[in-house]
Amino acid sequence: MINIINCTPHPINIVSHGEIKPSGIIPRVSTTEVEAGNIEGIPCVTQSRGVVTGMPEPEKDTIFIVSGFVFNATDRKDVVAPDTGKTAIRNEKGHIIAVTRFIVK
Repeated sequence: MINIINCTPHPINIVSHGEIKPSGIIPRVSTTEVEAGNIEGIPCVTQSRGVVTGMPEPEKDTIFIVSGFVFNATDRKDVVAPDTGKTAIRNEKGHIIAVTRFIVK
């Protein structure tokens, strides 16, 4: 059996498995900003993505649910992200209430 650890700040409801509560572990991606002038007086910056921090060490038979931003910033094969695209279940206001699948590497 695979251990699934939710490394996001909110519960993840998976249609086939129910709710996975947050673990309290929240990896982040550092960013660097450089001023890039303005558009009609509105300040602009460029951003470059840095490294992922706060990610647990790999564990045998364990996957980590992370945000899409963290998922895209790492090459680790033990991370997944909730698929919040066209298969996500949304309420009448368009808010995601459940996902049906994960995005994997």
